[in-house]
Amino acid sequence: MASHHYAVDLTWQGNRGTGTSGYRDYGRDVLLRAAGKPDLAGSADPTFRGDATRWNPEELLLAALAQCHLLSYLHSAVNHGVVVTSYDDSPVGTMAQVGQGGHFTEVVLRPRVTVADAAMVETAREIHGEASTNCFIAASVNFPVRHEPVIEVAPA
Repeated sequence: MASHHYAVDLTWQGNRGTGTSGYRDYGRDVLLRAAGKPDLAGSADPTFRGDATRWNPEELLLAALAQCHLLSYLHSAVNHGVVVTSYDDSPVGTMAQVGQGGHFTEVVLRPRVTVADAAMVETAREIHGEASTNCFIAASVNFPVRHEPVIEVAPA
C-alpha cells in the first residue's frame, strides 16, 4: 500500500489585540500556505462571524470534492475511450448545525460535461459512478456525495 503525505501551514490572523477574550473580540481570518503555491485567505462562514471575501472550510470541502471527482472522471474517461472536451461543475452542500457543532448531510456535484461524439454520451454518464468510487476525498467523507451530471455533445 502506497501512502502519500500532504502538508499545509495555517496561521490565525484574527487577534485584534485581546485574543479570544470574548466571542466577538477575535477575527476568524486565517492564512493557508503550501510550499510553491499561492497563499489562500481563509475565514469562517459569515454566519459564524467570518469574512465573506475569504474562503471558508465548507467551501473548501466542496471544492475538494468537485476537483477530486473531476480528476477521477477524466482518468475514467480516458480508460473508457470517452473524449471530454469541456467540464465544469457547480456543487452544492448541505450542512446541519447541531448545537455548537454540525456536519454535512449531503453534497451534490452537478458536472456539465461535453464529449466529442454522441456515441459517447451514455458511457460518459455511467463513469461518474466509477469516478466517485475512485475519488480519494469522496471515499474519506461520511456523508453521501451525489451526482447530477449533464452530458452534452460538442458542436460538429
